[in-house]
Amino acid sequence: MQKHYNKSRLTKFKLTTLAAGLLLASGTLSAQEQDARAIAERLVDEHFQNSTLSREEQIEELLWFAKAAEPFRGMDIQTVAEGLTTHVYESEVLAEAFSELTGINLTHNIIGEGDVVDTMQNQMQSGNSIYDGFVNDTDAIGTHIRYGTTINLSEAMENEWADYTLPTLDLDDFIGLQYGTGPDGSLYQLPTQQFANLYWFRYDWFQREDLQEQFRDIYGYDLGVPTNWTAYQDIAEFFTEHVGEIDGTKVYGHMDYGRRDPSLGWRFHDSWLSMAGMGSPGVPSGNPVDDWGIRVNEDSQPVGASVSRGGATNSPASVFAMQKAVDWLRDFAPPEAQGMTFGEAGPVPAQGHIAQQIFWYTAFTADMTDPAVAVTDDEGNPLWRMAPSPTGPYWEEGMKVGYQDVGAWTFFDSTPEDRRTAAWLFGQFTVSKTVSLEKLMHGLTPIRESDIFSEQMTEMAPKLGGLVEFYRSPNESNWTPTGTNVPDYPRMAPLWWQNLAPVMSGEVTPQEGLDKLAADMDSTMNRLARANVFDSYAPVLNEEQDPQYWLDQEGSPKPKLDNEMPQGTTVPYDEMMEAWMAAGTRQE
Repeated sequence: MQKHYNKSRLTKFKLTTLAAGLLLASGTLSAQEQDARAIAERLVDEHFQNSTLSREEQIEELLWFAKAAEPFRGMDIQTVAEGLTTHVYESEVLAEAFSELTGINLTHNIIGEGDVVDTMQNQMQSGNSIYDGFVNDTDAIGTHIRYGTTINLSEAMENEWADYTLPTLDLDDFIGLQYGTGPDGSLYQLPTQQFANLYWFRYDWFQREDLQEQFRDIYGYDLGVPTNWTAYQDIAEFFTEHVGEIDGTKVYGHMDYGRRDPSLGWRFHDSWLSMAGMGSPGVPSGNPVDDWGIRVNEDSQPVGASVSRGGATNSPASVFAMQKAVDWLRDFAPPEAQGMTFGEAGPVPAQGHIAQQIFWYTAFTADMTDPAVAVTDDEGNPLWRMAPSPTGPYWEEGMKVGYQDVGAWTFFDSTPEDRRTAAWLFGQFTVSKTVSLEKLMHGLTPIRESDIFSEQMTEMAPKLGGLVEFYRSPNESNWTPTGTNVPDYPRMAPLWWQNLAPVMSGEVTPQEGLDKLAADMDSTMNRLARANVFDSYAPVLNEEQDPQYWLDQEGSPKPKLDNEMPQGTTVPYDEMMEAWMAAGTRQE
Protein backbone atom coordinates (compact mmCIF):
# COMPACT_ATOMS: atom_id res chain seq x y z
CA MET A 1 0.00 0.00 0.00
CA GLN A 2 1.39 3.37 -1.01
CA LYS A 3 1.34 6.28 1.43
CA HIS A 4 -1.45 8.71 0.56
CA TYR A 5 0.65 11.82 0.81
CA ASN A 6 3.65 13.01 -1.16
CA LYS A 7 6.99 14.27 0.00
CA SER A 8 6.24 17.88 -0.88
CA ARG A 9 3.10 17.86 1.28
CA LEU A 10 5.01 16.39 4.20
CA THR A 11 7.81 18.91 3.79
CA LYS A 12 5.28 21.74 3.61
CA PHE A 13 3.70 20.50 6.85
CA LYS A 14 7.03 20.40 8.66
CA LEU A 15 7.97 23.84 7.43
CA THR A 16 4.58 25.19 8.51
CA THR A 17 4.92 23.80 12.02
CA LEU A 18 8.52 25.03 12.21
CA ALA A 19 7.36 28.48 11.20
CA ALA A 20 4.64 28.32 13.85
CA GLY A 21 7.30 27.59 16.45
CA LEU A 22 9.37 30.57 15.31
CA LEU A 23 6.31 32.80 15.37
CA LEU A 24 5.53 31.69 18.88
CA ALA A 25 9.08 32.49 19.95
CA SER A 26 8.77 35.97 18.46
CA GLY A 27 5.40 36.50 20.12
CA THR A 28 3.49 36.94 16.82
CA LEU A 29 1.19 33.91 17.03
CA SER A 30 -2.51 34.70 17.36
CA ALA A 31 -4.20 34.09 20.69
CA GLN A 32 -6.04 31.11 19.19
CA GLU A 33 -2.79 29.59 17.94
CA GLN A 34 -1.12 30.12 21.28
CA ASP A 35 -4.10 28.47 22.99
CA ALA A 36 -3.86 25.48 20.65
CA ARG A 37 -0.18 25.02 21.40
CA ALA A 38 -0.78 25.27 25.14
CA ILE A 39 -3.52 22.64 24.89
CA ALA A 40 -1.31 20.38 22.75
CA GLU A 41 1.56 20.62 25.21
CA ARG A 42 -0.69 19.82 28.15
CA LEU A 43 -2.35 16.85 26.39
CA VAL A 44 1.05 15.35 25.60
CA ASP A 45 2.32 15.85 29.13
CA GLU A 46 -0.85 14.62 30.86
CA HIS A 47 -2.12 11.84 28.59
CA PHE A 48 0.33 10.86 25.85
CA GLN A 49 3.77 10.57 27.39
CA ASN A 50 4.28 7.15 25.78
CA SER A 51 4.78 7.57 22.04
CA THR A 52 7.23 6.59 19.34
CA LEU A 53 7.36 10.29 18.44
CA SER A 54 9.39 12.90 20.29
CA ARG A 55 7.46 15.38 22.42
CA GLU A 56 7.90 18.13 19.82
CA GLU A 57 6.77 15.81 17.01
CA GLN A 58 3.66 14.98 19.04
CA ILE A 59 2.91 18.67 19.55
CA GLU A 60 3.36 19.34 15.82
CA GLU A 61 0.93 16.52 15.00
CA LEU A 62 -1.66 17.85 17.44
CA LEU A 63 -1.31 21.38 16.05
CA TRP A 64 -2.09 19.99 12.60
CA PHE A 65 -5.39 18.60 13.95
CA ALA A 66 -6.23 21.94 15.57
CA LYS A 67 -5.60 23.78 12.28
CA ALA A 68 -7.37 21.24 10.05
CA ALA A 69 -10.46 21.25 12.27
CA GLU A 70 -11.06 25.00 12.09
CA PRO A 71 -13.91 24.78 9.52
CA PHE A 72 -15.77 22.38 11.82
CA ARG A 73 -15.27 24.15 15.15
CA GLY A 74 -18.45 24.09 17.23
CA MET A 75 -20.04 21.16 15.38
CA ASP A 76 -21.56 18.27 17.35
CA ILE A 77 -20.22 15.01 15.90
CA GLN A 78 -21.34 11.49 16.85
CA THR A 79 -19.24 8.36 16.23
CA VAL A 80 -19.82 4.83 17.50
CA ALA A 81 -17.96 1.65 18.49
CA GLU A 82 -18.51 -1.54 20.48
CA GLY A 83 -17.55 -1.81 24.15
CA LEU A 84 -13.96 -3.09 23.97
CA THR A 85 -11.52 -1.60 26.48
CA THR A 86 -9.73 0.14 23.60
CA HIS A 87 -12.89 1.87 22.42
CA VAL A 88 -13.84 2.89 25.95
CA TYR A 89 -10.42 4.57 26.15
CA GLU A 90 -11.14 6.31 22.86
CA SER A 91 -14.49 7.45 24.25
CA GLU A 92 -13.36 8.59 27.68
CA VAL A 93 -9.89 9.97 26.97
CA LEU A 94 -9.36 10.56 23.25
CA ALA A 95 -12.75 12.08 22.44
CA GLU A 96 -12.39 14.59 25.25
CA ALA A 97 -8.82 15.45 24.22
CA PHE A 98 -9.86 15.84 20.57
CA SER A 99 -12.80 18.06 21.51
CA GLU A 100 -10.64 20.33 23.63
CA LEU A 101 -7.94 20.55 20.98
CA THR A 102 -10.19 21.15 17.97
CA GLY A 103 -13.34 22.78 19.28
CA ILE A 104 -15.40 20.00 17.69
CA ASN A 105 -17.86 18.54 20.22
CA LEU A 106 -17.07 14.87 19.61
CA THR A 107 -19.03 12.08 21.29
CA HIS A 108 -17.70 8.55 20.75
CA ASN A 109 -20.68 6.37 21.66
CA ILE A 110 -20.17 2.86 23.07
CA ILE A 111 -22.92 0.33 22.29
CA GLY A 112 -23.15 -3.45 21.85
CA GLU A 113 -21.39 -5.11 18.91
CA GLY A 114 -24.67 -6.36 17.48
CA ASP A 115 -26.16 -2.88 17.82
CA VAL A 116 -23.25 -1.40 15.88
CA VAL A 117 -23.90 -3.81 13.01
CA ASP A 118 -27.68 -3.26 13.08
CA THR A 119 -27.31 0.53 13.12
CA MET A 120 -24.76 0.44 10.33
CA GLN A 121 -27.05 -1.77 8.24
CA ASN A 122 -29.93 0.63 8.90
CA GLN A 123 -27.87 3.62 7.76
CA MET A 124 -26.69 1.81 4.62
CA GLN A 125 -30.22 0.77 3.65
CA SER A 126 -32.18 3.87 4.62
CA GLY A 127 -29.72 6.52 3.50
CA ASN A 128 -30.30 8.33 6.79
CA SER A 129 -27.24 9.51 8.70
CA ILE A 130 -27.42 7.99 12.18
CA TYR A 131 -23.73 8.30 13.11
CA ASP A 132 -21.03 10.36 11.43
CA GLY A 133 -18.42 7.58 11.69
CA PHE A 134 -18.42 3.92 12.66
CA VAL A 135 -15.82 1.55 14.07
CA ASN A 136 -16.88 -1.60 12.26
CA ASP A 137 -15.04 -4.91 12.07
CA THR A 138 -13.35 -5.55 8.74
CA ASP A 139 -15.27 -8.84 8.70
CA ALA A 140 -17.79 -6.68 6.81
CA ILE A 141 -15.31 -5.67 4.08
CA GLY A 142 -17.21 -7.81 1.56
CA THR A 143 -20.33 -5.79 2.35
CA HIS A 144 -18.58 -2.43 2.06
CA ILE A 145 -17.03 -3.12 -1.34
CA ARG A 146 -20.36 -4.20 -2.86
CA TYR A 147 -23.09 -1.77 -1.80
CA GLY A 148 -21.54 1.44 -3.12
CA THR A 149 -22.42 3.42 0.03
CA THR A 150 -19.11 3.09 1.91
CA ILE A 151 -16.52 5.81 1.36
CA ASN A 152 -13.49 4.60 -0.59
CA LEU A 153 -10.78 5.99 1.71
CA SER A 154 -8.03 5.76 -0.89
CA GLU A 155 -9.99 7.95 -3.30
CA ALA A 156 -11.15 10.35 -0.59
CA MET A 157 -7.62 10.88 0.73
CA GLU A 158 -6.52 11.87 -2.76
CA ASN A 159 -9.52 14.14 -3.40
CA GLU A 160 -12.00 15.70 -0.95
CA TRP A 161 -9.91 14.72 2.09
CA ALA A 162 -6.53 15.69 0.64
CA ASP A 163 -6.31 18.68 2.98
CA TYR A 164 -7.79 16.75 5.90
CA THR A 165 -5.54 13.70 5.84
CA LEU A 166 -2.81 13.72 8.46
CA PRO A 167 0.57 14.10 6.71
CA THR A 168 2.14 11.84 9.35
CA LEU A 169 -0.59 9.16 9.20
CA ASP A 170 2.04 6.75 7.79
CA LEU A 171 -0.18 4.00 6.40
CA ASP A 172 2.86 1.78 5.84
CA ASP A 173 3.18 1.50 9.62
CA PHE A 174 -0.24 -0.16 10.02
CA ILE A 175 -0.16 -3.95 10.40
CA GLY A 176 -3.74 -4.63 9.25
CA LEU A 177 -4.46 -2.41 6.23
CA GLN A 178 -4.89 -5.45 4.00
CA TYR A 179 -8.00 -6.46 5.94
CA GLY A 180 -9.85 -3.25 5.06
CA THR A 181 -8.78 -3.36 1.42
CA GLY A 182 -10.99 -4.46 -1.49
CA PRO A 183 -10.06 -6.56 -4.54
CA ASP A 184 -9.50 -3.29 -6.40
CA GLY A 185 -6.65 -2.40 -4.03
CA SER A 186 -8.56 0.48 -2.46
CA LEU A 187 -8.74 1.01 1.30
CA TYR A 188 -12.30 1.13 2.67
CA GLN A 189 -11.66 0.70 6.41
CA LEU A 190 -8.82 2.13 8.55
CA PRO A 191 -7.86 -0.12 11.52
CA THR A 192 -8.08 1.30 15.03
CA GLN A 193 -7.70 -1.94 17.01
CA GLN A 194 -7.02 -5.61 16.43
CA PHE A 195 -6.71 -8.79 18.43
CA ALA A 196 -6.16 -12.42 17.49
CA ASN A 197 -7.65 -15.76 18.42
CA LEU A 198 -4.88 -18.04 19.73
CA TYR A 199 -4.18 -21.14 21.80
CA TRP A 200 -4.07 -20.54 25.58
CA PHE A 201 -2.57 -22.91 28.14
CA ARG A 202 -1.27 -23.24 31.70
CA TYR A 203 2.46 -22.94 31.20
CA ASP A 204 3.15 -23.79 34.86
CA TRP A 205 1.29 -27.11 34.62
CA PHE A 206 2.89 -28.04 31.30
CA GLN A 207 6.34 -27.46 32.88
CA ARG A 208 5.76 -29.85 35.78
CA GLU A 209 8.06 -32.85 35.44
CA ASP A 210 5.59 -35.27 37.03
CA LEU A 211 2.88 -34.31 34.53
CA GLN A 212 5.33 -34.44 31.63
CA GLU A 213 6.37 -37.95 32.62
CA GLN A 214 2.78 -39.09 33.10
CA PHE A 215 1.74 -37.71 29.70
CA ARG A 216 4.70 -39.34 27.95
CA ASP A 217 3.91 -42.71 29.56
CA ILE A 218 0.29 -42.58 28.34
CA TYR A 219 0.61 -40.99 24.89
CA GLY A 220 4.17 -41.73 23.85
CA TYR A 221 5.22 -38.16 23.08
CA ASP A 222 6.04 -34.98 24.99
CA LEU A 223 3.56 -32.67 26.67
CA GLY A 224 3.93 -29.32 24.94
CA VAL A 225 2.16 -26.81 22.72
CA PRO A 226 -0.03 -28.90 20.38
CA THR A 227 0.57 -28.34 16.70
CA ASN A 228 -2.34 -30.50 15.52
CA TRP A 229 -5.85 -31.29 16.75
CA THR A 230 -4.94 -34.83 17.77
CA ALA A 231 -2.46 -33.51 20.32
CA TYR A 232 -5.00 -30.97 21.55
CA GLN A 233 -7.50 -33.77 22.12
CA ASP A 234 -4.89 -35.94 23.87
CA ILE A 235 -3.98 -33.07 26.21
CA ALA A 236 -7.65 -32.34 26.89
CA GLU A 237 -8.25 -35.98 27.77
CA PHE A 238 -5.09 -36.13 29.87
CA PHE A 239 -5.98 -33.25 32.19
CA THR A 240 -9.68 -34.10 32.40
CA GLU A 241 -9.48 -37.86 32.88
CA HIS A 242 -5.95 -38.73 33.99
CA VAL A 243 -4.88 -35.71 36.06
CA GLY A 244 -8.36 -34.92 37.32
CA GLU A 245 -7.33 -32.70 40.24
CA ILE A 246 -4.53 -30.25 40.91
CA ASP A 247 -4.06 -28.84 44.41
CA GLY A 248 -7.43 -30.26 45.40
CA THR A 249 -9.34 -28.58 42.55
CA LYS A 250 -11.10 -30.46 39.74
CA VAL A 251 -9.43 -29.46 36.45
CA TYR A 252 -10.54 -29.65 32.84
CA GLY A 253 -8.58 -29.98 29.63
CA HIS A 254 -10.79 -27.74 27.48
CA MET A 255 -13.03 -24.68 27.70
CA ASP A 256 -15.74 -23.57 25.28
CA TYR A 257 -19.38 -22.50 25.19
CA GLY A 258 -22.52 -23.87 23.52
CA ARG A 259 -25.63 -21.88 24.40
CA ARG A 260 -27.98 -20.85 21.61
CA ASP A 261 -26.99 -17.20 21.29
CA PRO A 262 -25.66 -14.84 18.58
CA SER A 263 -22.18 -15.16 20.12
CA LEU A 264 -22.18 -18.83 19.13
CA GLY A 265 -21.91 -17.66 15.53
CA TRP A 266 -18.57 -15.97 16.24
CA ARG A 267 -17.30 -19.28 17.61
CA PHE A 268 -17.59 -20.87 14.19
CA HIS A 269 -17.49 -18.23 11.45
CA ASP A 270 -14.38 -16.74 13.11
CA SER A 271 -12.27 -19.25 11.17
CA TRP A 272 -13.04 -22.48 13.11
CA LEU A 273 -13.73 -24.46 9.93
CA SER A 274 -10.64 -22.97 8.32
CA MET A 275 -8.49 -23.95 11.32
CA ALA A 276 -9.48 -27.53 10.54
CA GLY A 277 -8.36 -26.94 6.95
CA MET A 278 -11.67 -26.46 5.14
CA GLY A 279 -10.74 -23.61 2.76
CA SER A 280 -8.15 -22.82 0.10
CA PRO A 281 -4.60 -21.57 0.57
CA GLY A 282 -4.22 -17.81 0.55
CA VAL A 283 -3.68 -15.00 3.05
CA PRO A 284 -5.47 -12.93 4.18
CA SER A 285 -8.31 -14.96 2.68
CA GLY A 286 -8.46 -18.35 1.02
CA ASN A 287 -8.82 -18.19 -2.75
CA PRO A 288 -11.11 -19.31 -4.29
CA VAL A 289 -12.74 -20.78 -1.10
CA ASP A 290 -12.62 -18.67 2.07
CA ASP A 291 -13.06 -19.50 5.78
CA TRP A 292 -16.86 -19.35 5.51
CA GLY A 293 -16.69 -21.96 2.74
CA ILE A 294 -17.83 -19.49 0.07
CA ARG A 295 -16.26 -19.92 -3.36
CA VAL A 296 -15.73 -16.93 -5.67
CA ASN A 297 -14.94 -16.81 -9.38
CA GLU A 298 -12.03 -14.96 -10.97
CA ASP A 299 -14.02 -11.71 -10.78
CA SER A 300 -14.48 -12.01 -6.98
CA GLN A 301 -18.17 -12.89 -7.38
CA PRO A 302 -19.50 -15.53 -4.94
CA VAL A 303 -20.66 -18.67 -6.72
CA GLY A 304 -21.76 -20.83 -3.77
CA ALA A 305 -21.24 -22.11 -0.24
CA SER A 306 -22.59 -25.64 -0.72
CA VAL A 307 -20.27 -28.37 -1.95
CA SER A 308 -22.75 -28.95 -4.78
CA ARG A 309 -21.87 -25.45 -6.05
CA GLY A 310 -18.12 -25.67 -5.39
CA GLY A 311 -18.22 -24.25 -1.87
CA ALA A 312 -17.04 -26.02 1.28
CA THR A 313 -19.33 -24.96 4.14
CA ASN A 314 -20.79 -28.47 4.38
CA SER A 315 -17.67 -30.34 3.26
CA PRO A 316 -16.01 -33.22 5.16
CA ALA A 317 -13.47 -30.84 6.73
CA SER A 318 -16.29 -28.70 8.11
CA VAL A 319 -18.16 -31.73 9.45
CA PHE A 320 -14.98 -32.87 11.19
CA ALA A 321 -14.49 -29.42 12.75
CA MET A 322 -18.06 -29.29 14.07
CA GLN A 323 -17.90 -32.85 15.41
CA LYS A 324 -14.77 -32.00 17.39
CA ALA A 325 -16.44 -28.88 18.82
CA VAL A 326 -19.35 -31.02 20.00
CA ASP A 327 -17.19 -33.84 21.37
CA TRP A 328 -14.68 -31.67 23.22
CA LEU A 329 -17.37 -29.51 24.83
CA ARG A 330 -19.17 -32.64 26.04
CA ASP A 331 -16.16 -34.66 27.15
CA PHE A 332 -13.48 -32.27 28.38
CA ALA A 333 -15.06 -28.91 29.42
CA PRO A 334 -16.82 -28.06 32.67
CA PRO A 335 -20.47 -29.26 32.52
CA GLU A 336 -21.80 -25.72 32.82
CA ALA A 337 -19.95 -24.63 29.64
CA GLN A 338 -22.69 -26.13 27.44
CA GLY A 339 -25.11 -23.49 28.73
CA MET A 340 -22.72 -20.53 28.53
CA THR A 341 -22.45 -17.67 26.06
CA PHE A 342 -19.21 -16.07 24.87
CA GLY A 343 -19.35 -13.41 27.57
CA GLU A 344 -19.96 -15.95 30.32
CA ALA A 345 -17.28 -18.38 29.17
CA GLY A 346 -14.55 -15.79 28.57
CA PRO A 347 -13.53 -15.23 32.22
CA VAL A 348 -13.56 -18.95 33.17
CA PRO A 349 -9.89 -19.82 32.37
CA ALA A 350 -8.79 -17.05 34.76
CA GLN A 351 -10.48 -18.96 37.60
CA GLY A 352 -7.61 -21.44 37.57
CA HIS A 353 -9.10 -24.84 36.69
CA ILE A 354 -8.70 -24.90 32.87
CA ALA A 355 -5.55 -26.46 31.34
CA GLN A 356 -5.92 -25.17 27.79
CA GLN A 357 -8.26 -23.51 25.31
CA ILE A 358 -7.92 -23.88 21.56
CA PHE A 359 -10.08 -20.85 20.74
CA TRP A 360 -9.07 -17.90 22.95
CA TYR A 361 -9.20 -14.20 22.08
CA THR A 362 -6.22 -12.07 23.03
CA ALA A 363 -8.71 -9.35 23.99
CA PHE A 364 -8.83 -11.19 27.34
CA THR A 365 -5.11 -10.57 27.96
CA ALA A 366 -5.60 -7.62 30.30
CA ASP A 367 -8.11 -9.55 32.44
CA MET A 368 -5.72 -12.50 32.61
CA THR A 369 -2.87 -10.32 33.94
CA ASP A 370 -4.78 -8.90 36.90
CA PRO A 371 -2.76 -9.86 40.02
CA ALA A 372 -6.03 -10.82 41.73
CA VAL A 373 -6.84 -13.72 39.38
CA ALA A 374 -5.83 -17.33 39.99
CA VAL A 375 -3.60 -17.57 36.90
CA THR A 376 -0.92 -15.08 37.98
CA ASP A 377 1.78 -15.57 40.61
CA ASP A 378 2.37 -13.46 43.70
CA GLU A 379 4.27 -10.88 41.64
CA GLY A 380 1.59 -10.62 38.96
CA ASN A 381 3.47 -12.68 36.37
CA PRO A 382 1.26 -14.89 34.19
CA LEU A 383 1.21 -18.63 34.92
CA TRP A 384 -0.19 -19.08 31.41
CA ARG A 385 0.99 -18.42 27.87
CA MET A 386 -0.56 -17.88 24.46
CA ALA A 387 0.75 -19.75 21.44
CA PRO A 388 -0.14 -20.47 17.79
CA SER A 389 -3.42 -22.26 17.23
CA PRO A 390 -3.09 -25.97 16.39
CA THR A 391 -4.42 -26.89 12.96
CA GLY A 392 -6.65 -29.74 11.83
CA PRO A 393 -5.90 -32.61 9.46
CA TYR A 394 -7.24 -30.85 6.35
CA TRP A 395 -5.00 -27.83 6.86
CA GLU A 396 -2.16 -27.31 4.38
CA GLU A 397 0.78 -24.94 4.08
CA GLY A 398 -0.17 -21.52 2.77
CA MET A 399 -3.57 -21.43 4.48
CA LYS A 400 -4.52 -18.98 7.18
CA VAL A 401 -4.04 -20.42 10.67
CA GLY A 402 -6.67 -18.58 12.68
CA TYR A 403 -8.82 -15.52 13.16
CA GLN A 404 -7.99 -11.89 13.90
CA ASP A 405 -10.53 -9.21 14.81
CA VAL A 406 -9.85 -5.80 13.25
CA GLY A 407 -12.07 -2.88 14.23
CA ALA A 408 -11.74 -0.12 11.65
CA TRP A 409 -12.99 3.37 10.91
CA THR A 410 -15.75 3.23 8.31
CA PHE A 411 -17.71 6.09 6.74
CA PHE A 412 -20.81 6.34 4.53
CA ASP A 413 -21.95 8.68 1.76
CA SER A 414 -25.27 9.20 3.60
CA THR A 415 -23.42 11.37 6.14
CA PRO A 416 -23.15 15.04 5.08
CA GLU A 417 -19.63 15.73 3.85
CA ASP A 418 -18.72 18.27 6.52
CA ARG A 419 -19.82 15.95 9.34
CA ARG A 420 -18.08 13.00 7.71
CA THR A 421 -14.86 14.99 7.36
CA ALA A 422 -14.94 16.07 11.00
CA ALA A 423 -15.44 12.41 12.00
CA TRP A 424 -12.55 11.43 9.71
CA LEU A 425 -10.32 13.83 11.62
CA PHE A 426 -11.27 12.13 14.89
CA GLY A 427 -10.69 8.69 13.38
CA GLN A 428 -7.17 9.71 12.40
CA PHE A 429 -6.62 11.22 15.83
CA THR A 430 -7.36 7.86 17.49
CA VAL A 431 -4.70 6.11 15.37
CA SER A 432 -2.10 8.87 15.19
CA LYS A 433 1.37 8.13 16.48
CA THR A 434 0.88 10.78 19.14
CA VAL A 435 -1.74 8.62 20.89
CA SER A 436 -1.50 5.08 19.47
CA LEU A 437 1.16 3.68 21.82
CA GLU A 438 -0.61 4.99 24.92
CA LYS A 439 -3.83 3.44 23.58
CA LEU A 440 -2.04 0.14 22.96
CA MET A 441 -0.66 0.03 26.49
CA HIS A 442 -4.17 0.60 27.81
CA GLY A 443 -6.17 -1.77 25.58
CA LEU A 444 -3.53 -4.23 24.24
CA THR A 445 -4.96 -4.16 20.69
CA PRO A 446 -2.04 -3.10 18.44
CA ILE A 447 -2.38 -1.47 15.03
CA ARG A 448 1.10 -0.04 14.34
CA GLU A 449 4.39 -1.86 13.79
CA SER A 450 6.33 1.01 15.37
CA ASP A 451 4.30 0.62 18.58
CA ILE A 452 4.74 -3.16 18.68
CA PHE A 453 8.52 -2.80 18.46
CA SER A 454 8.69 0.07 20.94
CA GLU A 455 10.80 -0.05 24.09
CA GLN A 456 7.62 0.24 26.15
CA MET A 457 6.18 -2.98 24.71
CA THR A 458 9.51 -4.76 25.18
CA GLU A 459 9.32 -3.80 28.84
CA MET A 460 5.70 -4.97 29.15
CA ALA A 461 6.22 -8.26 27.27
CA PRO A 462 7.03 -10.55 30.25
CA LYS A 463 3.69 -9.66 31.84
CA LEU A 464 1.63 -10.32 28.70
CA GLY A 465 2.10 -14.05 28.18
CA GLY A 466 3.34 -13.99 24.58
CA LEU A 467 1.20 -11.21 23.11
CA VAL A 468 4.14 -9.00 22.15
CA GLU A 469 6.11 -11.94 20.76
CA PHE A 470 3.13 -12.98 18.64
CA TYR A 471 2.71 -9.55 17.10
CA ARG A 472 6.44 -9.22 16.49
CA SER A 473 6.48 -12.55 14.67
CA PRO A 474 6.04 -12.63 10.87
CA ASN A 475 3.53 -15.44 11.51
CA GLU A 476 1.03 -12.89 12.85
CA SER A 477 -0.22 -12.20 9.33
CA ASN A 478 -1.57 -15.78 9.11
CA TRP A 479 -4.35 -14.87 11.58
CA THR A 480 -6.88 -12.91 9.54
CA PRO A 481 -10.49 -11.68 9.66
CA THR A 482 -13.38 -12.68 7.44
CA GLY A 483 -12.53 -11.63 3.89
CA THR A 484 -14.15 -10.19 0.80
CA ASN A 485 -16.02 -13.35 -0.29
CA VAL A 486 -18.90 -12.69 2.14
CA PRO A 487 -21.24 -10.33 0.25
CA ASP A 488 -23.48 -9.24 3.14
CA TYR A 489 -22.07 -9.87 6.61
CA PRO A 490 -24.99 -8.40 8.61
CA ARG A 491 -27.52 -10.62 6.84
CA MET A 492 -25.44 -13.79 6.63
CA ALA A 493 -23.66 -13.93 10.02
CA PRO A 494 -26.85 -14.81 11.99
CA LEU A 495 -27.32 -17.89 9.81
CA TRP A 496 -24.35 -19.47 11.58
CA TRP A 497 -25.66 -19.48 15.14
CA GLN A 498 -29.20 -20.21 14.04
CA ASN A 499 -28.09 -23.36 12.19
CA LEU A 500 -25.21 -24.52 14.38
CA ALA A 501 -26.77 -24.08 17.82
CA PRO A 502 -28.85 -27.25 17.20
CA VAL A 503 -25.61 -29.06 16.33
CA MET A 504 -24.01 -28.08 19.63
CA SER A 505 -27.08 -29.17 21.59
CA GLY A 506 -27.26 -32.53 19.80
CA GLU A 507 -30.61 -31.87 18.12
CA VAL A 508 -29.13 -32.42 14.66
CA THR A 509 -25.88 -33.90 13.36
CA PRO A 510 -22.98 -31.74 12.18
CA GLN A 511 -23.70 -32.75 8.58
CA GLU A 512 -27.37 -31.81 8.87
CA GLY A 513 -26.63 -28.45 10.48
CA LEU A 514 -23.94 -27.57 7.93
CA ASP A 515 -26.10 -28.65 4.98
CA LYS A 516 -28.80 -26.27 6.19
CA LEU A 517 -26.28 -23.46 6.80
CA ALA A 518 -24.79 -23.82 3.32
CA ALA A 519 -28.22 -23.91 1.70
CA ASP A 520 -29.35 -20.84 3.64
CA MET A 521 -26.22 -18.91 2.61
CA ASP A 522 -26.74 -19.86 -1.04
CA SER A 523 -30.38 -18.82 -0.84
CA THR A 524 -29.51 -15.48 0.75
CA MET A 525 -26.82 -14.71 -1.83
CA ASN A 526 -29.14 -15.66 -4.67
CA ARG A 527 -31.99 -13.52 -3.29
CA LEU A 528 -29.72 -10.49 -2.86
CA ALA A 529 -28.34 -10.88 -6.38
CA ARG A 530 -31.87 -11.06 -7.83
CA ALA A 531 -32.81 -7.93 -5.89
CA ASN A 532 -29.97 -6.13 -7.68
CA VAL A 533 -28.79 -4.48 -4.45
CA PHE A 534 -25.06 -4.73 -5.15
CA ASP A 535 -23.02 -2.06 -6.87
CA SER A 536 -20.25 -4.57 -7.72
CA TYR A 537 -19.04 -8.16 -7.19
CA ALA A 538 -22.61 -9.51 -7.08
CA PRO A 539 -23.08 -13.27 -6.49
CA VAL A 540 -23.57 -15.45 -9.56
CA LEU A 541 -24.32 -18.91 -8.16
CA ASN A 542 -23.04 -22.03 -9.90
CA GLU A 543 -25.63 -24.57 -10.93
CA GLU A 544 -25.84 -27.46 -8.47
CA GLN A 545 -23.99 -30.65 -9.37
CA ASP A 546 -23.32 -33.96 -7.70
CA PRO A 547 -21.06 -32.96 -4.74
CA GLN A 548 -18.63 -35.68 -5.76
CA TYR A 549 -17.77 -33.68 -8.89
CA TRP A 550 -16.33 -30.89 -6.74
CA LEU A 551 -14.73 -33.24 -4.21
CA ASP A 552 -12.84 -34.87 -7.09
CA GLN A 553 -11.39 -31.51 -8.19
CA GLU A 554 -8.07 -30.16 -6.93
CA GLY A 555 -8.24 -28.06 -3.77
CA SER A 556 -11.24 -27.10 -1.66
CA PRO A 557 -13.79 -28.62 -1.11
CA LYS A 558 -11.63 -31.53 0.00
CA PRO A 559 -12.72 -35.20 0.15
CA LYS A 560 -12.92 -37.00 3.48
CA LEU A 561 -9.56 -38.22 4.76
CA ASP A 562 -9.08 -41.87 5.62
CA ASN A 563 -7.38 -40.83 8.86
CA GLU A 564 -8.60 -37.58 10.40
CA MET A 565 -6.64 -38.10 13.64
CA PRO A 566 -2.96 -38.65 12.77
CA GLN A 567 -0.26 -38.96 15.44
CA GLY A 568 -0.31 -36.07 17.89
CA THR A 569 2.57 -33.60 17.64
CA THR A 570 3.75 -30.94 20.08
CA VAL A 571 6.58 -28.44 20.41
CA PRO A 572 8.20 -27.05 23.59
CA TYR A 573 6.88 -23.53 24.18
CA ASP A 574 10.26 -21.93 24.87
CA GLU A 575 11.76 -23.47 21.74
CA MET A 576 8.86 -22.21 19.66
CA MET A 577 9.19 -18.69 21.06
CA GLU A 578 12.92 -18.60 20.32
CA ALA A 579 12.18 -19.46 16.70
CA TRP A 580 9.48 -16.78 16.57
CA MET A 581 11.74 -14.10 17.95
CA ALA A 582 14.58 -15.04 15.63
CA ALA A 583 12.24 -14.60 12.67
CA GLY A 584 10.49 -11.52 14.02
CA THR A 585 13.09 -8.84 13.41
CA ARG A 586 11.59 -5.53 12.42
CA GLN A 587 11.50 -4.66 8.74
CA GLU A 588 12.64 -1.06 8.33
